[in-house]
Amino acid sequence: MQQPDLSKAHWYKSTLSADGASCVEVAFVKDAVAVRDTKDREGGTLVFRRDEWANFIGGIKAGGFDRLS
Repeated sequence: MQQPDLSKAHWYKSTLSADGASCVEVAFVKDAVAVRDTKDREGGTLVFRRDEWANFIGGIKAGGFDRLS
């Protein structure tokens, strides 16, 4: 996948994160979703296809990443 232009991307982070700096932000651009760390916004960005992102979110909602007790 070609790296999308993120210069004008609108970044979102959870409203539950308050003012904490230990968060990730996401931006929805064209056919991709970009993810970056709020502690180092210039440190790099992960870019996923929208179907990959949808599968990841689906896994979260289904409990696929819950820790086993």
